Amino acid sequence: MTHSFSIPMTLRATTDEDPVNSTGADVSVPAAPVAPTRSRLRPLGVGEVTITGGPWGRRQDVNASATLAHIEHWLEHEGWLGNFDATAAGESPAGRTGREFSDSEVYKLLEALAWEHGRSGDPAVDRRIRAITARIAAAQDSDGYLNTVFGRPGGPARWSDLEWGHELYCLGHLFQAGVARARTSGFDELLAVCTRAADLVCEVFGPDGRDAVCGHPEIEPALVELYRVTGTRRYLDQAELFVHRRGRHLLGEIEFGSSYFQDDIPVLEADVLRGHAVRATYLSSGAVDVAVETGNTELLGAIVRQWENTVARRTYLTGGMGSRHQDEAYGEDFVLPPDRAYSETCAGIGSVQLAWRLLLAEGSPRYADLIERTLYNVVAAGPSDSGTAFFYTNTLHQRVLGTVPDPTRAVPRAASSLRAPWFAVSCCPTNVARTFASLQTLLATADDDGIQLHQYAPATITTTLPGGRRLTLSMRTEYPRAGRVEVYVDSAPSTPVSITFRVPGWAVGATLTDRGVTRSAAPGTVTTTRVLVSGDLLVLELPIAPRLTVADSRIDAVRGTVAVERGPQVLCLESVDMPDRRHVDDFVVDPARGPVDDGGDRIRVHGWVHDRDSDPWPYHSPGSAAPQGDSVSVVLRPYSDWAERGPSTMRVFLPVSTPTEES
Repeated sequence: MTHSFSIPMTLRATTDEDPVNSTGADVSVPAAPVAPTRSRLRPLGVGEVTITGGPWGRRQDVNASATLAHIEHWLEHEGWLGNFDATAAGESPAGRTGREFSDSEVYKLLEALAWEHGRSGDPAVDRRIRAITARIAAAQDSDGYLNTVFGRPGGPARWSDLEWGHELYCLGHLFQAGVARARTSGFDELLAVCTRAADLVCEVFGPDGRDAVCGHPEIEPALVELYRVTGTRRYLDQAELFVHRRGRHLLGEIEFGSSYFQDDIPVLEADVLRGHAVRATYLSSGAVDVAVETGNTELLGAIVRQWENTVARRTYLTGGMGSRHQDEAYGEDFVLPPDRAYSETCAGIGSVQLAWRLLLAEGSPRYADLIERTLYNVVAAGPSDSGTAFFYTNTLHQRVLGTVPDPTRAVPRAASSLRAPWFAVSCCPTNVARTFASLQTLLATADDDGIQLHQYAPATITTTLPGGRRLTLSMRTEYPRAGRVEVYVDSAPSTPVSITFRVPGWAVGATLTDRGVTRSAAPGTVTTTRVLVSGDLLVLELPIAPRLTVADSRIDAVRGTVAVERGPQVLCLESVDMPDRRHVDDFVVDPARGPVDDGGDRIRVHGWVHDRDSDPWPYHSPGSAAPQGDSVSVVLRPYSDWAERGPSTMRVFLPVSTPTEES
């Protein structure tokens, strides 16, 4: 596929000489995790969009009331916060706790707290930020170096293990926390800690320094965002340098191969995302940021190409990425076994971050489609309803009953088939927290003409379009339980404004009603442009009926099966909903009888429950293995809710009694 790109300027680029307001922040930059100085679409910040209810509103409330405190408790309990105190006191790292990258979890908590403070203005959250920042700042060396493992007496030297040490990775998460704080509260000590560390990174790894990269990408997008906040050009230049160094085999050889680090092929030459899935999506996010800021259309085109091929060949129905457990990596094309899905929560978040950057750069609704799919079926599945237990991996087929984790102990990262309170590698809980705290920034964007609505939730949107044109909208919906999305105009300028709705790819038959006139809305986008007045109502109707989905026949692991989706949600069958709590693998779908909405989040499908004793031999001639057993209807529920009712077996793809046309 051939692409031509233009990257129009909608925000002025910052420079070292650009004026700032009294808080030190550029007045044109929204309070959002990603704020390009130039892009096709402008993100809206936490002060412009407020989620007021619905599933995402509940998630944000639980995140604020339970998850953030839960994470802080475990960071103290495990000693990962205390590592900074020990470093500040000059103690030997011999007694340090946690993995080599545990510093990053403290930084991600700080970022989540910063976005939450920007959302709520809660002074208690502000006090927590200041207290943690003080402990971090006390551990920083005078030249800006900051790490609780390396560079301490009795410990390994600075930058001595770039393959696995995660020093630059940790600093990347520090920088993103500093950016969040600066954009929501102005410049303070946290951003000062960041710039001191970033200056050292540029000195050590700049054009005249070490020709090296970090084994785990993350500092690349963080440096670009730090540039966007401070206007310091060398941060952008350093990010660009890191991106273009990747793929030159600068990291040592490991058993997983250099593709694990994305160090096998230069970014410009790669055709698909490969290796460790989180690393791949983080690197690609940084590459998009660099491409947008430098106007490098070749680099942007390379990432678009890789994204397209990855979505087409290496992505699960849920939006999950990564089918290999041994290295948390992508498999080969179409190798997507549901029972071996790794689909790490962090990889889902990385995918959302990448797709969002591409959406801002290109404006295509296909990126928002994948964001929606991944949010509802991977990110939402990660935390429990209580917000205090988490999945690390997200299988699509659970064959054995899980065991309830010990609530007082951290568990290995992928050992639990039920959500666990904490992991020895706890990147996922903190990643979920920062995502939910800033979730409103993924709902809408703006351009010179108006507003684009990408995700649907009860919300208010208030922004100023070019020329000082103030626009305020209220979105009311029960989505995804219902497909009706109402957008009320609360106030609008006296000139024409465009309101653009995303129509998901699955929403064939959608309509838009404006001023009593209803028109069809094909998948993609639908726009109304006119002079709006207070009280106007626009209604998007999306067909939410449950539907059967079959996979590409090249995905061998699920040939001869179907999945059921309803709106953006993938559904699953759990053993707790089977007759007599039978195993989910005993159920066979009748393809002649489609799924039926059973009310609420319940979808009913008809089929048979196998009689396991009828014929123990599992192989038969084609067409001779008709279902034998009881005819039953079973209930399917949203995949994101699975295991909330205790140990169960579960599957997304259900075998059918006869082959489907696609198989």
